[in-house]
Amino acid sequence: MSKKQPEPCTYVIFGATGNLSKVKLMPALYHLEEAKKLSDDTRIMLVGRRDWNNETCIAKVRSWIEATARQGIQPAVFERFTKKLSFFKGDLTNVEMYSRLSEQLSISTCTNGNAAFYMSIRPADFGQVVQKLSEAGLLEQTVGWRRVIVEKPFGYNLESAQALHHRLSRYLQEDQIYRIDHYLGKGTVQNMLVFRFSNTMMEPLWNRNYIDHVQITHSESFGVGSRADYYDGAGAMRDMIQSHLLQLLTLIAMEPPVSMEAEDLRDEKVKVLKSVRPISKNAVHAHAFRAQYQAGSINGESVPGYLQEDKVPAESVTETFAALKLYIDNWRWRGVPFYLRTGKRMAKGQSSVSICFKDPPQQFFRDKQIVRIKPNWIVMGIQPTECLRMEMTVKEPGLEMRTRQTSLDASFRMEGEQATDAYEDLLLDVIEGDRSLFLRYDEVEWLWRVIDPVLKVWSTERDYIKGYPAGSWGPSESRHLFEKEHQKWRHSLDPESDDF
Repeated sequence: MSKKQPEPCTYVIFGATGNLSKVKLMPALYHLEEAKKLSDDTRIMLVGRRDWNNETCIAKVRSWIEATARQGIQPAVFERFTKKLSFFKGDLTNVEMYSRLSEQLSISTCTNGNAAFYMSIRPADFGQVVQKLSEAGLLEQTVGWRRVIVEKPFGYNLESAQALHHRLSRYLQEDQIYRIDHYLGKGTVQNMLVFRFSNTMMEPLWNRNYIDHVQITHSESFGVGSRADYYDGAGAMRDMIQSHLLQLLTLIAMEPPVSMEAEDLRDEKVKVLKSVRPISKNAVHAHAFRAQYQAGSINGESVPGYLQEDKVPAESVTETFAALKLYIDNWRWRGVPFYLRTGKRMAKGQSSVSICFKDPPQQFFRDKQIVRIKPNWIVMGIQPTECLRMEMTVKEPGLEMRTRQTSLDASFRMEGEQATDAYEDLLLDVIEGDRSLFLRYDEVEWLWRVIDPVLKVWSTERDYIKGYPAGSWGPSESRHLFEKEHQKWRHSLDPESDDF
């Protein structure tokens, strides 16, 4: 996807003194300035309730960037960057603030009326802030464009997602709404599209005739930490599977789009979600499994269980591990199970997609060895290891006919090339009006439709939840989701993967 010349705009960040701005947004904007991706006339307005002036704001931003900049702060770059920064004190609940904001934006003529409003605030406040922006005339596109960026979660369930959409759509056109899922901004995730649609040797194999099953895993070694208030109301299924992992599924399973334009790409993703076989109430336990981490050890250090974490209710049955089996009932994927798994306090933190191919029709060398020949795999490491591996069977050196697994490894970056943060790509896409990696509303709705039956059943089962020790790969009972005896969770990116 080619990038246009950057347009000038005002980036208005609500909640700019919060953690997201500190850790992600301001460092990402600085790196865009470093890469000369921001127009000289672009302005960045930080909105917050604190008693800061512009000097205080710049000092704070400097400390945030110093902690995260890939090559440290470059004085010349930061000098340019500070000329774009300003602090705007205001309370989101105060109507008068929006009038002052409108006046402030109208002063600057160099941005051609373009403005992007980033909602780095509680999801519960999205609706009222958008309403007040509209009432102040700040969303009108009579001169320049006006865009609103909202972070997940997009609702708590299907009904709340629909309600949020109805409220936003009263004041915004769909093409003004940028629903951001930072996971889709990761370079490796975007590389999936290139891998699938730029290498013709893969297309004949990318279907039910050759693929046995697909696994998508996101594991974390840390616990809920300071997020217990949010997490206990959400759980692993909402926090990771409903958004990030189902998004990966659509990229793996989608048909080649007509073009790589945003709407063509998103049309194909929605088609995949519409093809997911619905899970009936009676089938939930055959398709989904949940559990909660208990006390254990990670890297030799003892860690508490979920119920012992600060601010977690003593009787909570919120899942910190969730696994889901899905089928896509279309021509390409009929009968191929997709296994999605996520968990906290697991043995290792990593994200990966593992595609297992079917066995050859006849295993000529099976009788020569005690063990069964392992299948071919394509493994894509997303984080922290970014890689693409194609695993196959080869003969071991020596006189005997023995085989082993080896892999062809492709690096996504040449020596000296640096990774960019997902937010850099996404913040730039907003300026350029590229919505390819942002969620369209019908996509959000279908994401909720996939998991809503599971959530409804789990919400009625409040008496007991299975546990797993921290530092493990989760509960062994989750293997019951697999359709075939030889299928098992893959924990490693290496050819010799481990088991429970």
